[in-house]
Amino acid sequence: MKKLTAAEIRQMYLDFFVEKGHMIEPSAPLVPIDDNTLLWINSGVATLKKYFDGRVIPSNPRIVNAQKSIRTNDIENVGFTARHHTFFEMLGNFSIGDYFKKEAVQYAWEFLTSEKWMAIDPDKLFVTIHPEDTEAYDLWVNEIGLTDDRITRIEGNFWDIGEGPSGPNTEIFYDRGKDFGQDDPAEEMYPGGENERYLEVWNLVFSEFNHNPDHTYSPLPKQNIDTGMGLERMASVSQNVRTNFDTDLFLPIIRQTEQISGKSYGTSIEDDVAFKVIADHIRTVAFAVGDGALPSNEGRGYVLRRLLRRAVRFAQKLDINKPFMYELVDIVAEIMKPYYPNVEAQKDFIKRVIKSEEDRFHETLEEGLVHFNRLKDEAMSSSRELNGADVFKLYDTFGFPVELTEELAEENGLQIDRAGFETAMEEQRTRARESRQKTQSMQVQNETLANITTPSRFIGYNTLTQTTEIENIILDGNEVDEVEGEDTIQFILRETPFYAVSGGQIADRGTVSHADFEIEVTEVTKAPNGQNLHTGKIKFGRVHVGSTVEAAVNSDFRNDIIKNHSATHLMHAALKQVVGTHVNQAGSLVTPERLRFDFSHFGPVTREELDKVEAIVNEKIWANIKVVIEEMPINEAKAKGAMALFGEKYGDVVRVVEMSEFSIELCGGIHVRNTAEIGLFKIVSESGTGAGVRRIEAVTGKAAFDFLTEYETAVNSAMTTLKTRDLGQFEAKVTELVQSERELHKQVGELTKELSTLKVGDIKEWVETINGISLLAMEVEADDTKALRALMDDYKSKLPDTVIFLAAKNDKLSYMATVAKSLTDRIKAGDLIKGVAAVTDGKGGGRPDTAQGGANDSSKITDALQFVKDHVSSL
Repeated sequence: MKKLTAAEIRQMYLDFFVEKGHMIEPSAPLVPIDDNTLLWINSGVATLKKYFDGRVIPSNPRIVNAQKSIRTNDIENVGFTARHHTFFEMLGNFSIGDYFKKEAVQYAWEFLTSEKWMAIDPDKLFVTIHPEDTEAYDLWVNEIGLTDDRITRIEGNFWDIGEGPSGPNTEIFYDRGKDFGQDDPAEEMYPGGENERYLEVWNLVFSEFNHNPDHTYSPLPKQNIDTGMGLERMASVSQNVRTNFDTDLFLPIIRQTEQISGKSYGTSIEDDVAFKVIADHIRTVAFAVGDGALPSNEGRGYVLRRLLRRAVRFAQKLDINKPFMYELVDIVAEIMKPYYPNVEAQKDFIKRVIKSEEDRFHETLEEGLVHFNRLKDEAMSSSRELNGADVFKLYDTFGFPVELTEELAEENGLQIDRAGFETAMEEQRTRARESRQKTQSMQVQNETLANITTPSRFIGYNTLTQTTEIENIILDGNEVDEVEGEDTIQFILRETPFYAVSGGQIADRGTVSHADFEIEVTEVTKAPNGQNLHTGKIKFGRVHVGSTVEAAVNSDFRNDIIKNHSATHLMHAALKQVVGTHVNQAGSLVTPERLRFDFSHFGPVTREELDKVEAIVNEKIWANIKVVIEEMPINEAKAKGAMALFGEKYGDVVRVVEMSEFSIELCGGIHVRNTAEIGLFKIVSESGTGAGVRRIEAVTGKAAFDFLTEYETAVNSAMTTLKTRDLGQFEAKVTELVQSERELHKQVGELTKELSTLKVGDIKEWVETINGISLLAMEVEADDTKALRALMDDYKSKLPDTVIFLAAKNDKLSYMATVAKSLTDRIKAGDLIKGVAAVTDGKGGGRPDTAQGGANDSSKITDALQFVKDHVSSL
């Protein structure tokens, strides 16, 4: 067997299948594009679903790829096993209705055993098949020459994720030798069993059935091949190492971690687990952030946050107690640069995000310890056991591994409800499995559209009308020759001026007319073979295939769309200039009424930044820049500086839309001829839509004028109310009213404070001494946080050596704590408020000497006051 680097194996795999007539499908971003069914791209086939279920016919039915993937359903196993990873590369070869089982088996065997390729000893390879797949058995025996004792039948060898293509699979295993276990069926020491000796290196799925909505199975109109070979596993085989972590994909990261920690890999099982967790998780996080995901409390952002926190916790076992993960990004970028240059290109941004998240987590650990201490106190006064659900919450919310909770519990003479924890963990896994089963299905293949190969040419870049012919009509999923009545139909024109929805630009609207009928076009999409597929409602008459018609796009509708599309290009460039080069498109919608642009960014765009973006775009509009659109080879376009949109895939020849040197993008959409046609650009909103994604909505042309006119009307109305004549007077009057309101509010606050003082009397009489600490914990009357702070300042001046906790309830609950400097070594205000937040389902935090928070449920004020007293008592 050849000893190869991971990069050499990846390239060799691609080269092999290119020789077999396959086209290379570039690795897609980890964040799915136009696929809401997946949290992450989790396999080589995930980005090819449109080909497998027939929505799109590929230009070449033979495809090969190296696809970066993330799977997080077994996070807790990473580091403890030889091959569990959250980030991995899947090498795959695919046939979309072309070759099937025979060729797939032959290709796999040739790549693995040929001296030209991997040169693995054939005697070390074993296979598994589905018991009913006699065809696969015959191929392994008659074509490859395996004996029956090298073939294992396993009932689970059937690939099925719900509706859509499914079928049996055959797997190839590499025998690592007796050093990894003696043959013993009782201990599953056989190919396909749970063991370390027989290593699965390749899985060949034969998609030959449709899993129908009623859960019956029927033969696929077109059979497919879907294979996967894990690069990390193959690297461990080729490099003859015990685990994937000992390959050149992980070892350089581990060596860098050794330098940071001062500890050595390979000397302690516990330390090795930590090294492996760190090496795995930094790859995942670096790639995911580079592809547009950012840490957050939901969705894929939560996954990243959890991974980082898990790595930081394991790093503490290596005596690393400071932010350090960001320092590993450079080595990840260096290892993966040959095929994935994106991490290298964005490493400064990636490091900034990871460093910020690490800083945040070191603060969160303190918060988690407050929660643990509360649970500990409750357990010590009752069952002396930590509830399993609570232990799981510490794990899931604060990143506390169950082993850490066990250690802390043991130090305090407690046990944990391990069975309850495992139950909560399994419930989460079940929810994840059900979600994957429900959402990862493909669509059932539709043979009608897939079989329509009629040529159809889009001519709408240059015209809005065209005399043409109806080539195909589809009604209720079936192709027909004619339709009569007010039916909604789909149809294909020989030539069409109608733009199909793509790249965020919605489809054109308009009419298709004939002397005997008229169709109102309501939608245009891409058919599987690339034609523009029109959807429309028959207004009157009988529609025939072959009819000569006049296709006319609604010109006003189109003109408003292209203004917003061209403005989107200008805004994208302006955002990169003002906010940062890390800004990448994460979604777009271009309609006649407005444009909506989603982009990756880790915080809100400031008002000042939005004003700058708006000014830049309008300057480019008023500069009368000619919009130049050319087709050219993709390498030439890249050399020109053209920006490729995130997640889009491009052919060898691309369409370049250029607005001077300011904006050069690859785009198939329709645009204005000159930026002056846009007229005016106005941002109407900026908001967050999820983890690390911001959204800007804007209007152009007449819509921008109408938006500004609405504001002008509102200002004029306010000026009339305030009896001012011009804008200067209006601003002065508003300022005067605001200052007056503040002064009145201040007076009310002072009166409230005086009233509270009268009700309370001598505040010193309310002070308790608990555990040697002077404590004032009481409910007060305060209309808002500002009034509460004023009371706190007053009491603090009268009680300089006291821990003070004040709580006020109105519509919500507000609370605040201060701790004298002399006491912060025993008790911290921030910990106190975090604990109160936990018992009131609220939020809060702060410094050791002062902190504040709040909760929605004001009825929990008694719980808050009691927690403060219990906490001081437990110190």
